[in-house]
Amino acid sequence: MMKMMKPLNYLIPGVLVGTLFLASCAKNNSKAEKMTANLVNYVDSINNVQTENAMESWSAIEDEFKMVQNKATNEIDKLEDKIDFEEKIKNAELKYETLRQNIMAQKEKLEAQNQKNKIKKTLLGSNYVDGDMTFKWINKDNILSVYENFVNTVQKNKDSYSREDWDEIKLLYEAIDSRKNTVENEGLSSADNIKIAGLKLKFAPLYTVNRMSAKSEENAKAKQ
Repeated sequence: MMKMMKPLNYLIPGVLVGTLFLASCAKNNSKAEKMTANLVNYVDSINNVQTENAMESWSAIEDEFKMVQNKATNEIDKLEDKIDFEEKIKNAELKYETLRQNIMAQKEKLEAQNQKNKIKKTLLGSNYVDGDMTFKWINKDNILSVYENFVNTVQKNKDSYSREDWDEIKLLYEAIDSRKNTVENEGLSSADNIKIAGLKLKFAPLYTVNRMSAKSEENAKAKQ
């Protein structure tokens, strides 16, 4: 009986090592599954956040994504069989990148619109109504002050405008000119009309030269 026990004693350490190895693999797989699920769930949760809220807190969202992503990849690196996990992470990352691009596009669009509104308000003054390009609030009594504010503001801020800003300025200027044609028939005084003509002469080269300069700067940056 003792002779038979000896080989069994030799087998026991090997069995224990194998058992511990399997337990370790199972533990690693469990952690990898949990971390991978966390990443997938986090990306899905971002999709449920309203676009405006996501834009406002995107920096925090991106930081948390990277943290969850790192935890998942660190656990997967410990595995020998990691193909399924890598596929899940890759899909989550692609989904996140698509979402990120959409959010950034919306953010740029909103920032551009805010810039346009800011320009409109500074150029047209407090009487301007958002979205109203008919400018019916401009009349024979205030049109001179509108031109003065417009041209003086452009002169003051000319170095800060981009090419897109200048295009927006031109649209606003043309809308004021269109309104002026109506106002002239409503009793615009000759004195005010002459002053407006002087302002128009001042604006024309101001616009042409500075828009050209802004376009040249953008082209130079694009080539860098």
